[in-house]
Amino acid sequence: MSHYFHDIDPIMLQLPAFNVFGMHFQPSIHWYGVMYLLGFGVAWWLGQRRTRAGRLPGVNDQSYGDLMFYAMLGVVLGGRIGYMLFYYDTGISWMWHDPMALFKVWDGGMSFHGGLLGVLAAIAWWSRKHRLHFFDTVDFIAPLVPPGLGFGRLGNYIGGELWGKVSDAPWAVIFPKGMPAGLQDLGMPHLRELAHQGALDQWARHPSQLYEATLEGIVMFTVLFVYSRKPRPRYAVSGLFALMYGCFRFLVEFVRVPDAQLGYLAFGWLTMGQVLSLPLIAIGLALLWASRHAPTLAPSSSEYSQESERSRMRSGLR
Repeated sequence: MSHYFHDIDPIMLQLPAFNVFGMHFQPSIHWYGVMYLLGFGVAWWLGQRRTRAGRLPGVNDQSYGDLMFYAMLGVVLGGRIGYMLFYYDTGISWMWHDPMALFKVWDGGMSFHGGLLGVLAAIAWWSRKHRLHFFDTVDFIAPLVPPGLGFGRLGNYIGGELWGKVSDAPWAVIFPKGMPAGLQDLGMPHLRELAHQGALDQWARHPSQLYEATLEGIVMFTVLFVYSRKPRPRYAVSGLFALMYGCFRFLVEFVRVPDAQLGYLAFGWLTMGQVLSLPLIAIGLALLWASRHAPTLAPSSSEYSQESERSRMRSGLR
């Protein structure tokens, strides 16, 4: 039995071509962009429910909408800047030789750790404006992030990028872009036939994108959302988020192929993703330790009690 051959078109919808000032444009909607929108949409909906339940006292729909808008800007800008600083193939020399490379988003390249820093900067600015403790806002936002991480990794899988190491596991996947250039030049029809015959099984790889979608998306969301349903001490939810993401990312990196322009940084196995995840693990542990003696933010009593009553009614409890 041959391994699954990845044959998914990364373009969801091809729009009609048009010309403007003599230039030809062929717009298209990519699945990766749709995944980003789904992640933002789910986060917005979940956060709005929690806001209306009084989980962030003094914040209404309008101010929450502002928070999400700034957070989305932080994800996009921070993610792109982080990629250019941590992963770009020319290091930071692009700042002097090709500063416009920062805006070439069509070439791909987003960093979670950069996006995280962008979101934290947006949260810091918004929290100061609304006179809220920074970590009260971070604790509120943390459970809303995993769905976006999961959708983003699905986007990576659909795009056939960021694959894992070669594997003979039954669930291993043959990624056309993960094969030698000579084979890629044969074209998709020929590759499909070879894959059907089992001739490409030696190039089957760990679908590391799906591992991350499961751990960073489903597992983290389930744990964080259930844990945060009850008021928790300040820093606890944020610490759990940082610890879980850092550990999951560090582990998956062992079966994920490092970025070609960087390779392994040390010991023949240490990747940039692992280096950037170590501080998250340390911060997560520190925040969980600090939460032991931290105050607990109480939800707005009237809104919280109304939401609790609605929950009891839905579950049939009286």
